[in-house]
Amino acid sequence: MGDDIRLMRVYDAEGDGAPAEGRVFLVDRLWPRGVRKEALHLDGWLKDAAPSPGLRTWFGHDPDRWREFSARYERELEERPDAVDPILRALDEGPVTLLYAAKDTEHTHALVLRDHVRARRRREGTG
Repeated sequence: MGDDIRLMRVYDAEGDGAPAEGRVFLVDRLWPRGVRKEALHLDGWLKDAAPSPGLRTWFGHDPDRWREFSARYERELEERPDAVDPILRALDEGPVTLLYAAKDTEHTHALVLRDHVRARRRREGTG
């Protein structure tokens, strides 16, 4: 299950950028700045799988808040399990790429989302 979910910055996936693997989902609540919708080849835009506006604003990409942000976001994901269902269904068919816009690749919600989906698959016996 190591490479089942690939994370990629949306700006690296535009046009002729690095190829995304398998099904491709944008997992940000807001559309990325400066990206034309036709530049991305998406299987879905999963706004509800992104952190809530309040949590995103509170976090503000502050690495000092990362641990608390991760815990709060995990709770949000547990409260809305259907938000990740498209990812789970796609994983039944093969690899998935999750696109996100954050510059900081070490403190992005996509990491928490990926780990949440992997853990849920293990719990449900599908991964």
